[in-house]
Amino acid sequence: MEYGRGFGRRNLFQMIRFAEVYPDGEIVAALTRELSWSHFVELIPLEDSLKRDFYAEMCRIERWNVRTLRHKIGHLLYERTAVSKKPKELIAADLAALRDEDRMTPDLVFRDPYLLDCPGLTGVYLEKDVEQAILRELEGFILELGDDFAFVARQKRICVDNENYYLDLLFYHRRLRRLVAIELKLGTFQAADKGQMELYLRWLEEHDMRPGEEPPLGLILCAEKSEEHVELLQLDKSGIRVAQYLTELPPRELLEKTLHGAILRARERLTVAERGNVTETKTHARTSASPRRTPKKRPRG
Repeated sequence: MEYGRGFGRRNLFQMIRFAEVYPDGEIVAALTRELSWSHFVELIPLEDSLKRDFYAEMCRIERWNVRTLRHKIGHLLYERTAVSKKPKELIAADLAALRDEDRMTPDLVFRDPYLLDCPGLTGVYLEKDVEQAILRELEGFILELGDDFAFVARQKRICVDNENYYLDLLFYHRRLRRLVAIELKLGTFQAADKGQMELYLRWLEEHDMRPGEEPPLGLILCAEKSEEHVELLQLDKSGIRVAQYLTELPPRELLEKTLHGAILRARERLTVAERGNVTETKTHARTSASPRRTPKKRPRG
């Protein structure tokens, strides 16, 4: 080649693609300080611009190497992250806050489902088996959770009215500046699980939260999720997330199809709720603006 090996056909097409998907010079300048060309080679084939921006910013924030980035894309991290289930304008707002202010939101942190690569978890097992498997493979579990998670305790004792409770796992998220309580459940999520987690979170807020920290968050990992329970209980208002965990990775096509279905359903619910709020606001405004009719006095006969 006249211009050297770096200007082969494949590289030239990648350069053209790079120019197409990253037209903003300021964003490129910021990313190239943290990401290598090999990172961009993994990013530029992604057609969804929000997905591409998510991986680029997470890669920058958590300093992923190329192998880790490839692993995250291959395991559909974006589709499993809570932010992907929000309307596109809200996803863009969260990513802009991350890019411009390094501000991480819980929706960028929590996933569903979580993929637990725990050898030995086959057949019938108990909750303590899952916990022990996670602790044995703690490095891999933190990689799945996110790099900003730091392990704090297992079987954290919580004493309320002289009664002892034990929280399965306690982590701390450095960028969110929050404790994250994790409970493991073998079966389907139950309504009672919310009350238990709320008790743990309020106790941690009162006894373990340090000055400058945000209130603790809870993550309930279940073998199966009950979407209607989760929706009706409005867990987000209590700082609680519910997610399914998988001990065996299903075929990529099946996982992708399931996640895309979940994203569409979540966005539809948010759209319906938004329309309901708008209608309610308009109705209230019309009612408030309508002049009150003064009843006419009837002549005395």
